[in-house]
Amino acid sequence: MSICLFRTEPAATPRLGLVVGDRVVDSAGAGGPATMADVLTLPAADLRTRLEAVTANGGEGTPLSAVTLVAPIDRQEVWAAGVTYLRSRDARMEESTQKSVYDLVYEADRPELFLKATPNRVSGPGEAVAVRADSTWDVPEPELVLAVNRDGEIVGYTVGNDVSSRSIEGENPLYLPQAKVYSRCAALGPVVALAWEIPDPMALPIRLTIRRSGIERFAGETSTDQMHRTLADLVAYLFRGNEFPSGAFLMTGTGIVPPSEFTLEDGDEVEITIEGIGSLRNPVVRLS
Repeated sequence: MSICLFRTEPAATPRLGLVVGDRVVDSAGAGGPATMADVLTLPAADLRTRLEAVTANGGEGTPLSAVTLVAPIDRQEVWAAGVTYLRSRDARMEESTQKSVYDLVYEADRPELFLKATPNRVSGPGEAVAVRADSTWDVPEPELVLAVNRDGEIVGYTVGNDVSSRSIEGENPLYLPQAKVYSRCAALGPVVALAWEIPDPMALPIRLTIRRSGIERFAGETSTDQMHRTLADLVAYLFRGNEFPSGAFLMTGTGIVPPSEFTLEDGDEVEITIEGIGSLRNPVVRLS
């Protein structure tokens, strides 16, 4: 069981759905929460009770094949954690003129956290993600993403793509916001798997495939068991000095980095799969 935002017609307002098998139940129509903000303002125990009632009262629902899934976000910010995998530390040391910065943060108590995207910068399943026009080295970053309620409880997990300019950040770590935050710099979806449906979020295989003209150009795999930090630790630091009245999404870092000779190009397709959650596919465009 998972939750989603879906449309039944191209111009329709997205609705919150509960995905059960190959069908989606309209949550509000069955007396459940109506928006992602509603989901992320409820305590986790109350959310579970409300969604179980939706399952019981929502009827057969609509076939998933008859709806369009959109990014499962409405009023939330997307934040991101960096250098949480050894591979990420090594890659950022490789690209940077300030190599020691990343080694220090990998070992530090305090994680690297930064604002990644506002809702208008987030793409959903099948929508394009972008690389910057002023960047020469761009990569997708496949990540487990936490759906965190306003009380700091992890209530779900989704798939994320933290698209990044390695050339811009590599010039100077202070350029990180420009390397990370711009139009269509992130993707989320296709659904949010509920926390109580995932037995062990620290043992989830993650796969990345990049295709160009239909031909596989890069593939890699890792697992969340390679993460250097705990999910609870990342959330605890996110909520230090911060409030998220509509909840938040937190990207937890990447353990898959394409080789230095690879860069995304206009027309590529990125597919990220996390076992137990789903597959997120996005074409790539270059901003003008």
